[in-house]
Amino acid sequence: MGWLTKIFKGSNHRLSEGEYRGKPNDHEFWNQPSENPDVYEQFENEEIDRAIALSLSEEEERKAMTLDKDSHLEEDEQLARALQESLNVESSAPPREKRTRNSNSNSSSNPNSNSNSNSNSSSNSNSNSNSFHPLPFDFSSGYRICGGCQNEIGHGRFLSCMGAVWHPHCFKCNSCSQPIYDYEFSMSGNRPYHKSCYKEQHHPKCDVCKQFIPTNMSGLIEYRAHPFWLQKYCPSHEMDRTPRCCSCERMEPRDTKYVKLDDGRKICLECLDSAVMDTSECQPLYLDIQEFYEGLNMKVEQQVPLLLVERQALNDAMEGEKHGHHHMPETRGLCLSEEQTVSTILRRPRFGAGNKIMEMRSEPYRLTRRCEVTAILILYGLPRLLTGSILAHEMMHAWLRLNGFRTLRPEIEEGICQVLAHMWIETELMAGSGSASLASTSASSSSAMSSKKVARSQFDRKLGDFFKHQIESDTSAAYGDGFRACNRAVVQYGLKRTLDHIRMTGSLPF
Repeated sequence: MGWLTKIFKGSNHRLSEGEYRGKPNDHEFWNQPSENPDVYEQFENEEIDRAIALSLSEEEERKAMTLDKDSHLEEDEQLARALQESLNVESSAPPREKRTRNSNSNSSSNPNSNSNSNSNSSSNSNSNSNSFHPLPFDFSSGYRICGGCQNEIGHGRFLSCMGAVWHPHCFKCNSCSQPIYDYEFSMSGNRPYHKSCYKEQHHPKCDVCKQFIPTNMSGLIEYRAHPFWLQKYCPSHEMDRTPRCCSCERMEPRDTKYVKLDDGRKICLECLDSAVMDTSECQPLYLDIQEFYEGLNMKVEQQVPLLLVERQALNDAMEGEKHGHHHMPETRGLCLSEEQTVSTILRRPRFGAGNKIMEMRSEPYRLTRRCEVTAILILYGLPRLLTGSILAHEMMHAWLRLNGFRTLRPEIEEGICQVLAHMWIETELMAGSGSASLASTSASSSSAMSSKKVARSQFDRKLGDFFKHQIESDTSAAYGDGFRACNRAVVQYGLKRTLDHIRMTGSLPF
């Protein structure tokens, strides 16, 4: 290959306009083409050899450049793979918190239920919901342990999230136990969920329409909740005329129908189970209240008529009274001192198809004034415990008037009457007789009757606690503030001393 080497060394030579410039060490110059044929032929062959050698050398250079480029690409790929694996092992992106809402942070009161339902904005208490994007890698090398099965991952696809690496099939939802293949997932604490499973478990549902409670304009879950029953419902149900039970105040669920009474009120089936529906049915309860007063050495000597009436009859009688303070927005009991005629319910109505009331019978009753009290009226269709507490309240009004108490301020008279109603409910709950006197008379097996009594007793106790809660949390000046002040006096000085002080001064003993 000596000729090739020589050609490489002289490759800077060129042929131009019949003049050739040789190598510097030849010291020869051609001013014109040679006239010797042999010399010219030798020169021509030499130039052809140089051209061939030059072409071969350029081809070798291109091959060398291609090999060098491929080598650099392979090195770049190995470096990129090493960087990815280093990031995968040594770092893990923190999850991005997702905003939702929870319960029990009360922000406003429901104006349609006398401050008995609260507005709640929440983000699911005790569950930090996060939305996170797992990072898939097509290949893995090195020693890695799966956060699920605790086996080596080896080569192949894997996920890096929650500070660990996982086989794709080992990264599972804490609810349905199925692998999470979605681009995003949610977290509660350190437990991953499908977004749909997380919503099903942690997103609150409305107890009325049974749908997920929607988010407000700020993207937060906002709902109302009854302060005692904790029934959650969409704020829209306060505006769409969803009925409430006239006794327990719970809203009517879409899958349950309340019973509509003749005067337009609706009552839930649990409260209806122990409801007192006519005047004769209320007489045993009236005797119980009289015995309660006798036990307090406060016997009512006069026989005061007790009548169960509809809402309209009660409102008419209230308009005919010259004196008295009435609980608004609806009065459910009244102690009368004027002569008038009242329509009273004589026979308990029957319930037909669809719980429709049928055959309720009423008649007018003429009240005559023989003493300071002409009658006690109670709204019909309320549970026994509520009917009894209203009756205990009105009986105290009667006792005060029959025992010569002068006209008292509303917060004193209504407050002490509420104290007696509260005391009677406590007595009934302690005695455990809240539903015993109204056991069902329908024919059924003994085991079925036993389970029904247990369920009724449990609900009656809860209902009694609710009626106590209503008295204790009343916000009105006369009934709420009055009860709390009078109850504090009774606790400190006793009922007898408190009443004696009220009789003499018209005020509480402090």
